[in-house]
Amino acid sequence: MSSKKKNIITDNNDSIATTYASRFFSESIPKHDIPDKGIGSDVAYQIIHDELNIDGNPSLNLASFVTTWMDPNAEKLIIETMNKNLVDQDEYPQTGVIRERIVNMLARLFNAPGNNQHTGTATVGSSEAIMLGLLAHKWNFRKKMQGLNRDSSKPNIVIGADVHIVWEKFARYFDVEMRIIPMKKGKYILDVDDVKKNIDENTICVGAVLGTTFTGQIDPIEEINEMLENVKKQKGWDIPIHVDGASGGFIVPFLYPDMKWDFRLSHVKSINVSGHKYGLVYPGIGWLIFKDKTELPEDLIFYVNYLGGEEATYTLNFSRGSSMMIVQYYNLLMLGKDGYKRIMENTFKNAVYLLEKIKGIDFLEPVLETIKLPIITASIKKGSGFDVFQLSARLKERGWIVPAYNLPKDAEDVKILRIVIRENFSSDMADILISDIIRLAKELTGKEHKKTTPGNSIHKHIC
Repeated sequence: MSSKKKNIITDNNDSIATTYASRFFSESIPKHDIPDKGIGSDVAYQIIHDELNIDGNPSLNLASFVTTWMDPNAEKLIIETMNKNLVDQDEYPQTGVIRERIVNMLARLFNAPGNNQHTGTATVGSSEAIMLGLLAHKWNFRKKMQGLNRDSSKPNIVIGADVHIVWEKFARYFDVEMRIIPMKKGKYILDVDDVKKNIDENTICVGAVLGTTFTGQIDPIEEINEMLENVKKQKGWDIPIHVDGASGGFIVPFLYPDMKWDFRLSHVKSINVSGHKYGLVYPGIGWLIFKDKTELPEDLIFYVNYLGGEEATYTLNFSRGSSMMIVQYYNLLMLGKDGYKRIMENTFKNAVYLLEKIKGIDFLEPVLETIKLPIITASIKKGSGFDVFQLSARLKERGWIVPAYNLPKDAEDVKILRIVIRENFSSDMADILISDIIRLAKELTGKEHKKTTPGNSIHKHIC
């Protein structure tokens, strides 16, 4: 009886009806105005629920780096903490304690020097973290130039065309010259010599990416650091590196612990990472970690006391829920280093499996023969009778979301598909995807396509 009551509502005519028999399912409701009278919780829920079914299936979304699955205990914690404002540390002091614990955990993961309290902040995502990190570098540059009695009015950042759009937003929003090093066909990451040609005494920061959005490659961070060390000795320019670890920051420490890209390098002064990507948390959490507290200018920290007690804040956002930060802590405790390592190894293994399958399809050509991160890019060979955009559109009809796009300026004639492998993508799903790709190619061209089964060697990708 009680379950039956949940399926009925009283509409505005005071008649009892099932949700779908409500007049709101036969008459239109306002789309751009608040309705004069409410429609009730059951009907409002069902209308929105059904409309959202038109969205893509998150499990088949191979475009997104963002986590689409968490375990039931994590989801319980999300429900329990979503009404707690993260900034309100006077009422919710333990959330602040947990946030500081995570900052310290990540700083140690990234090999920050010392064992004292490390400096960083939780953000909505890597975009906010990058802006905050670059603002700190701009403030430090200005203070340094003022101390030398030099002009500080023309700051610049040096980045590659492989960076996320947020770097360009920062340059425009905060009045910093953006020096973008273009891609070259066959070379889709930063070139050390090109970086050297573009830096000068007004460079506030060099941006390097640990897993680019376009191809999933890693910029030569250690080589850039070595070049900046030499420049400092020769010219006295002490130029920091900010590492955009949005995609790779939770992968590289576990797959390649000996790779030097982090605070072990002398010029790496700040790192951002997305907890909601390979940190395995739902959307809404990123992190900015500084090498030490001297990298964060005191002028950028605000103190407020109107929430009950004086609190320091260094964010672009103010009020926000604490739930995603809490389940980041849950993941770190529940999985530990060993758990993250096993997940990243398995995710990478499935990516290599799919890459080797792609190599066996006669019309597909991987952009990279070997990969370091679980990100695969491929182009359609000339003369195949269709392009990446057509295949992407047909895959979407099947339910797969696989983006197709041109690379940036100077490599814009390269058209590619990108597949991001996450924790919930299995080798069985890879087989289904390959079968769909071959079937859809036949439908597009009317001819059979060859498929071979090359050897699957994960070793050559990790080495």
